[in-house]
Amino acid sequence: MTTNLQSHLRAAAAICCALSPLLGGTAQARALRHVHHGAGGPVLVELYTAQGCNTCPEANGVMNDLSTKTVLPLTFSVDYWDYLGWADTLAKPEFAARQRAYVQRLKVREIYTPEIVVSGEAEGPALERKTIDGLVSKAEAERAHHLRLRFFRHGSRVKVSGSADGRHGEVWLIRYSASPQVVKVKSGENRGQTVTIRNAVRELKRLGPWRGTSKTYGVNPPEQDGLKTLVIVQGARGGPILAMAAG
Repeated sequence: MTTNLQSHLRAAAAICCALSPLLGGTAQARALRHVHHGAGGPVLVELYTAQGCNTCPEANGVMNDLSTKTVLPLTFSVDYWDYLGWADTLAKPEFAARQRAYVQRLKVREIYTPEIVVSGEAEGPALERKTIDGLVSKAEAERAHHLRLRFFRHGSRVKVSGSADGRHGEVWLIRYSASPQVVKVKSGENRGQTVTIRNAVRELKRLGPWRGTSKTYGVNPPEQDGLKTLVIVQGARGGPILAMAAG
């Protein structure tokens, strides 16, 4: 996966995202806060968890300790453990679908929680802090092979442009809670526990394919207030994260 990621990054020349007021900006163009996978940008760490999974509360705690200038953690709650007796209040089918794409791409034997995916290129158990730190360190070292990026808000749509030498990818919109989500679990394996989920993803939408040329995508307003926005350019079907910007 490392070789594939580096080939993607070396091939890509530039990506520009114009984010609409629907992402929380104004009608006037202005630069977005850079959070891309270039030198100095954070590494994206995705946690796949469930409120009804008896080992997941510990993983939630590990994620709480991860957020630094060099790491951006996001928590995706999945619904495939709901049959154990507790329906996850933050889960959506598209979150589990995203995890399954990683399972297939990274050749994981079976889907599981708690799992982390780092930069879309490596995964591991979310309870093993040493493993997590190793994957993050490796991803940080690979940021030398980065995209040159410029991000702007302008108009009412999202525009992605640049040259990728024939390489393709996908553009995703992610919105997540700015404040920790505290949930009291009333049934199932974690009955009686209170779990705290940080950076809980509330919206995930594939805006469409990106083929290395300029393209504009429609964006819906946020479903609720208090959400932060992230736009991601990623290899297709669970590929590596190529770039991201905060709205």
